[in-house]
Amino acid sequence: MKFNYVKIGLVLLGIFGAFLWYRYRQPRFIAGEKVPEFEAVLANGQTARFSDLRGQYVLLQFWGSWCGPCRAENPQLARLYHQYHAQGFEIFSVAIEQNPSAWKRALMADGMVWNYHTAEFDRFSGPLATLFNIHAIPSTFLVNPEGVIMGVNLPAEQLGRMLQSGLAGR
Repeated sequence: MKFNYVKIGLVLLGIFGAFLWYRYRQPRFIAGEKVPEFEAVLANGQTARFSDLRGQYVLLQFWGSWCGPCRAENPQLARLYHQYHAQGFEIFSVAIEQNPSAWKRALMADGMVWNYHTAEFDRFSGPLATLFNIHAIPSTFLVNPEGVIMGVNLPAEQLGRMLQSGLAGR
């Protein structure tokens, strides 16, 4: 039996390449890590710091008006916002965009009524996308009142359960 080292080498190279691609697309921060401080100019022209939201549960959301899965998720997030906002839940949305008009239309169409909206028009090279290593959207981070990430890319149902549990004692 004769081994074909070229085929074996190509298979190993493919596996290594797939692993590198997977790692490249993973957000930089994971559950249990503290969210770094950042500031952004909001859609209303004001500047906000992430630490302004300390003491609340915050969903940091990376999305885009051109992203089908993002647009499908937005109404679910709007429902959670309406359900839990009065109890201490906030959403901070970062849009990865090319067109400011499309972004603002999507905010209205998807019922994204919260105040914390910013957009980066450098595709995935903006400062927040770079800070969080965002290469794919939607990407979300659920952050507890102390600023620690509780979960990354959680489905809306799980977000709801975690918010219900976390906000029950307030």
